[in-house]
Amino acid sequence: MTIRLEIVTPERLVYQDDVDAVAVPGIEGELGVLPHHAPLVTTLGLGELRIRKSGVEDHFAIVGGFLQVRPDRVVVMAETADIASEIDLEAAQEARRDAERALEFGDQEGADLAAARVALQSALLRIRVAERRHREGPRRRG
Repeated sequence: MTIRLEIVTPERLVYQDDVDAVAVPGIEGELGVLPHHAPLVTTLGLGELRIRKSGVEDHFAIVGGFLQVRPDRVVVMAETADIASEIDLEAAQEARRDAERALEFGDQEGADLAAARVALQSALLRIRVAERRHREGPRRRG
Protein backbone atom coordinates (compact mmCIF):
# COMPACT_ATOMS: atom_id res chain seq x y z
CA MET A 1 0.00 0.00 0.00
CA THR A 2 1.38 3.42 -0.99
CA ILE A 3 0.37 7.07 -0.97
CA ARG A 4 1.12 9.78 -3.54
CA LEU A 5 3.62 12.36 -2.27
CA GLU A 6 4.23 15.76 -3.82
CA ILE A 7 6.88 18.16 -2.53
CA VAL A 8 6.64 21.65 -3.99
CA THR A 9 8.39 24.95 -3.42
CA PRO A 10 7.51 28.36 -4.88
CA GLU A 11 10.07 27.65 -7.61
CA ARG A 12 9.37 24.06 -8.65
CA LEU A 13 7.94 20.61 -8.15
CA VAL A 14 10.75 18.96 -6.18
CA TYR A 15 9.42 15.40 -5.86
CA GLN A 16 6.40 13.41 -6.97
CA ASP A 17 5.99 9.66 -6.53
CA ASP A 18 4.11 6.95 -4.68
CA VAL A 19 5.76 6.20 -1.32
CA ASP A 20 5.27 3.82 1.59
CA ALA A 21 5.65 6.46 4.31
CA VAL A 22 6.78 10.03 4.90
CA ALA A 23 8.02 11.74 8.08
CA VAL A 24 7.98 15.54 8.19
CA PRO A 25 9.28 18.12 10.67
CA GLY A 26 6.20 19.75 12.16
CA ILE A 27 6.54 22.84 14.28
CA GLU A 28 5.85 20.76 17.39
CA GLY A 29 7.83 17.66 16.40
CA GLU A 30 8.06 14.99 13.76
CA LEU A 31 4.88 13.76 12.10
CA GLY A 32 4.63 10.43 10.29
CA VAL A 33 2.16 9.82 7.47
CA LEU A 34 1.18 6.39 6.17
CA PRO A 35 -1.46 5.41 3.60
CA HIS A 36 -5.02 5.99 4.89
CA HIS A 37 -3.89 8.77 7.26
CA ALA A 38 -6.67 11.08 8.42
CA PRO A 39 -6.99 14.34 6.45
CA LEU A 40 -4.82 17.05 7.98
CA VAL A 41 -3.32 20.48 7.38
CA THR A 42 -0.42 21.63 9.56
CA THR A 43 2.52 24.02 9.60
CA LEU A 44 6.02 22.68 8.97
CA GLY A 45 9.21 23.71 10.69
CA LEU A 46 12.83 23.55 9.66
CA GLY A 47 14.14 20.00 9.55
CA GLU A 48 14.61 16.74 7.77
CA LEU A 49 11.86 15.13 5.72
CA ARG A 50 12.26 11.37 5.25
CA ILE A 51 10.61 9.24 2.59
CA ARG A 52 10.46 5.46 2.65
CA LYS A 53 9.80 3.73 -0.67
CA SER A 54 10.36 0.05 -1.41
CA GLY A 55 12.62 -0.30 1.63
CA VAL A 56 14.86 2.67 0.69
CA GLU A 57 14.91 5.93 2.64
CA ASP A 58 15.56 9.32 1.01
CA HIS A 59 16.15 12.54 2.92
CA PHE A 60 15.30 16.18 2.20
CA ALA A 61 16.26 19.36 4.02
CA ILE A 62 13.12 21.48 4.21
CA VAL A 63 12.45 24.92 5.60
CA GLY A 64 8.96 25.95 6.63
CA GLY A 65 5.70 25.68 4.81
CA PHE A 66 2.65 23.49 5.13
CA LEU A 67 1.65 19.84 4.99
CA GLN A 68 -1.69 18.79 3.57
CA VAL A 69 -2.81 15.17 3.90
CA ARG A 70 -5.72 14.33 1.60
CA PRO A 71 -7.34 10.95 0.97
CA ASP A 72 -5.47 10.51 -2.32
CA ARG A 73 -2.17 12.31 -1.64
CA VAL A 74 0.21 14.09 0.69
CA VAL A 75 1.32 17.56 -0.38
CA VAL A 76 4.32 19.28 1.21
CA MET A 77 4.43 22.98 0.33
CA ALA A 78 7.83 24.11 1.60
CA GLU A 79 9.70 27.39 1.38
CA THR A 80 12.76 25.35 0.36
CA ALA A 81 13.28 21.62 -0.14
CA ASP A 82 16.59 20.03 -1.10
CA ILE A 83 17.05 16.30 -1.63
CA ALA A 84 20.21 15.08 0.09
CA SER A 85 21.76 13.81 -3.15
CA GLU A 86 21.58 17.30 -4.71
CA ILE A 87 22.91 19.34 -1.77
CA ASP A 88 26.25 20.94 -2.55
CA LEU A 89 28.11 20.38 0.71
CA GLU A 90 30.77 23.02 -0.04
CA ALA A 91 28.11 25.64 -0.82
CA ALA A 92 26.22 24.76 2.37
CA GLN A 93 29.41 25.09 4.43
CA GLU A 94 30.14 28.47 2.81
CA ALA A 95 26.56 29.61 3.60
CA ARG A 96 27.13 28.55 7.22
CA ARG A 97 30.36 30.57 7.39
CA ASP A 98 28.63 33.63 5.84
CA ALA A 99 25.75 33.40 8.33
CA GLU A 100 28.14 32.98 11.26
CA ARG A 101 30.11 36.06 10.12
CA ALA A 102 26.89 38.06 9.78
CA LEU A 103 25.89 37.11 13.32
CA GLU A 104 29.33 37.76 14.77
CA PHE A 105 30.32 40.99 13.05
CA GLY A 106 27.16 42.61 11.75
CA ASP A 107 25.47 45.75 13.01
CA GLN A 108 22.07 44.39 12.25
CA GLU A 109 18.58 45.47 12.93
CA GLY A 110 16.34 42.89 14.58
CA ALA A 111 14.97 41.65 11.22
CA ASP A 112 18.47 41.25 9.75
CA LEU A 113 19.61 39.37 12.84
CA ALA A 114 16.60 37.03 12.60
CA ALA A 115 17.32 36.44 8.89
CA ALA A 116 20.95 35.61 9.68
CA ARG A 117 19.82 33.11 12.34
CA VAL A 118 17.43 31.42 9.89
CA ALA A 119 20.19 31.32 7.26
CA LEU A 120 22.51 29.67 9.78
CA GLN A 121 19.89 27.10 10.82
CA SER A 122 19.13 26.32 7.17
CA ALA A 123 22.81 25.92 6.31
CA LEU A 124 23.41 23.63 9.31
CA LEU A 125 20.40 21.51 8.33
CA ARG A 126 21.60 21.16 4.73
CA ILE A 127 25.07 20.17 5.96
CA ARG A 128 23.63 17.55 8.34
CA VAL A 129 21.40 16.02 5.65
CA ALA A 130 24.16 16.03 3.01
CA GLU A 131 26.78 14.58 5.37
CA ARG A 132 24.42 11.78 6.44
CA ARG A 133 23.82 10.82 2.82
CA HIS A 134 27.54 10.90 2.00
CA ARG A 135 28.29 8.85 5.12
CA GLU A 136 25.45 6.31 4.82
CA GLY A 137 24.31 6.47 1.20
CA PRO A 138 20.68 5.67 0.41
CA ARG A 139 19.47 3.48 3.24
CA ARG A 140 17.75 0.18 2.68
CA ARG A 141 15.22 -0.67 5.33
CA GLY A 142 13.53 -4.02 5.70
